[in-house]
Amino acid sequence: MHHFNYKNGQLHAEEVPVAEIAEQVGTPFYLYSHATLRHHFITFDKAFEDVPHLICFAAKSNSNLGVLSLFAGLGGGLDIVSGGELYRGLEAGIPADRIVYSGVGKREDEIVYALESGILMFNIESFQELEFIDRCAGRLKKKAPIALRVNPDVDPGTHPYISTGLKKNKFGLGMESAADIYKSARAFSHVDVIGISCHIGSQVIEVGPFVDALERLKGLIAGLETHGISISYLDLGGGLGITYDQETPPHPNEYGRAILDALGESPCTLVLEPGRVIVGNAGILVTKVLYTKSGETKDFVIVDAAMNDLIRPSLYDAYHAIQPVVQDQKGTVTADIVGPICETGDFLARDRQIPNVEAGDLLAVMSAGAYGFTMSSNYNSRPRVPEVMVKEKQFHVVRARESYEDLIKGESIPPFL
Repeated sequence: MHHFNYKNGQLHAEEVPVAEIAEQVGTPFYLYSHATLRHHFITFDKAFEDVPHLICFAAKSNSNLGVLSLFAGLGGGLDIVSGGELYRGLEAGIPADRIVYSGVGKREDEIVYALESGILMFNIESFQELEFIDRCAGRLKKKAPIALRVNPDVDPGTHPYISTGLKKNKFGLGMESAADIYKSARAFSHVDVIGISCHIGSQVIEVGPFVDALERLKGLIAGLETHGISISYLDLGGGLGITYDQETPPHPNEYGRAILDALGESPCTLVLEPGRVIVGNAGILVTKVLYTKSGETKDFVIVDAAMNDLIRPSLYDAYHAIQPVVQDQKGTVTADIVGPICETGDFLARDRQIPNVEAGDLLAVMSAGAYGFTMSSNYNSRPRVPEVMVKEKQFHVVRARESYEDLIKGESIPPFL
């Protein structure tokens, strides 16, 4: 469900015509619906209302301060993978004790920052990381709350680049080695074992892999209890998918029922890390047609958004629906929708049937709220685009468009040149 709908042939974000925003803000830009963000978060949260739980939104999917602040006000926490995401979360008003720190490569300065901030827990991904965090906590005379990220070796059936729970993936610890490391962790003076964590992948569109992973974690937890190791937090990660094209992912209520049925009478507080399922369909990328071009074998629609703005099609061959901002009766054309970047891989869609557009027409790239702006770059020295949030009849620029001056901020020419 989202709040991007046509009214009298004009695409609206809630009550605001998208074309009006484009006229004032310029193109391209990301556009988020406050109502959709709020509805998705509350719906996911309510799916687990019968058990103690914490919704830690995955910052990597969309780290805009306006988005994070909205979730903070709804009682949400944050799943982070860097010191920068921790800083954003704290600036957005998310309490540190609702923040979980994942990721395989935490630096010393990031670990210290997280310890001093008082985060809920670190998800540990290797024995060396455990040793290092123990030393960091010792120097600060603190105890680091930790969980081990366990790799349950469950196939999520998703793109290999976003599959994270198989033996061959870089993430987490194998089941047997995790059990040994839990036992070893008791000898460390400056860590406090409080949880267990896993994450099997992203854009998962079936409940089964999540349930399989949970069953394996439950077996590990039971084994740990026989050794006197008690687990307070069970972090199941995120990964629930959305509809981009013809996918039919489970509704959060169906996902919640399956997880709670499998969980049974557990004393653990459940931690969930949704990202895409909350923000994916709550955002669009608005772009303007610059030119149309007929090649020898295919037609092209050249727009002002590019792979540096939305890399998912180029990186994953991902599908995003593309719709006209203003509907008319010009017929259709089958074309590649491409950007200005000097790469053949710079496309938003290939061989796509769309309305027959002209220079100056606006297009909306749908389902772009997750892994859109957060994965954008300045490739080809292109300033990153603004982000805008709509609430009912008003809109606000929640991140300004970068300027050319921003592109060289922090750079200097050495005096010996």
